[in-house]
Amino acid sequence: MLKTSYSTMLFKFIFAFSLLFIVSCSSDSEDTTTTPEPETETVDNTPPDPNRAWNLVWEEDFDTDLAQWNSWQSGAYNNEIQYYRPSQLVLDNGILTINVARETITGANNPNDATPKEFQYVSGRIESKTLFGPANGEGELEYRIMAHIKMPAGNGMWPAFWTYGDPWPTKGEIDIIEARGNEPMMFSSNIFYGTQPGIPITNNDNTVVEHEVDVDITADFHTYELIWTANSLEIKFDGERLHLYNANSVNYIANLFGQKQKIVLNTAVGGFFFPNSSPSTFVDEAIMQVDWVQVYKR
Repeated sequence: MLKTSYSTMLFKFIFAFSLLFIVSCSSDSEDTTTTPEPETETVDNTPPDPNRAWNLVWEEDFDTDLAQWNSWQSGAYNNEIQYYRPSQLVLDNGILTINVARETITGANNPNDATPKEFQYVSGRIESKTLFGPANGEGELEYRIMAHIKMPAGNGMWPAFWTYGDPWPTKGEIDIIEARGNEPMMFSSNIFYGTQPGIPITNNDNTVVEHEVDVDITADFHTYELIWTANSLEIKFDGERLHLYNANSVNYIANLFGQKQKIVLNTAVGGFFFPNSSPSTFVDEAIMQVDWVQVYKR
């Protein structure tokens, strides 16, 4: 066994106690810092500046041709009774006219089904080749889509100015305006979204908004407008707000952010928009006219 003198042991004890005291005091007096938190990415939820200038990124004035558009040649959906064909689209003096007429014709059921079907009307439908919609990035957070339109008059006419992406409704659909030709001082807006092709999970009870205005929209041109952001959709008529959709769990507006959509102009006839109405009560002809379409972003 190793032997140690009493004095040596006493010295070691005093030395160890002193060292412990010094360390303890140092810890109490100097350790004022905290462990840094892990860095996390900051999400900027600041609303876009309403005073920031809009930048025009796309426009159509219908002065020359329809090169920026795809024209449908088929039937459609929603139990509608019109057949779309390019010959119903006429350009004259900077105005696009969509001519709707009662005519019996056989053609493809819809773009995805070539099965022959008999239709009772002919009409026109165009879709922009360019896709639009807000996304993350400088100057991309807000989109403004607008058109100057004179709506068709008469029972059975279903004009629309809207946007959607393929495959529907996984990229969303925004109905800026849908109108009935026999209700010339009213129109509606709507939203559709779904996670699987062909199956919307939105509910019209939560998304359809009816607008009543103090002018006849079939008598003259008016401006219809959508302002689309990450968390809202604003519907405007002649520069005045009619409705502001704020994102929530039932309208899925937040899911539309980052999705690109095409612009659509068309006039359908009948269908689900005119329940319990006989085509025999519909007008024989009507016209929808479009002066211009513009898209801005900021």
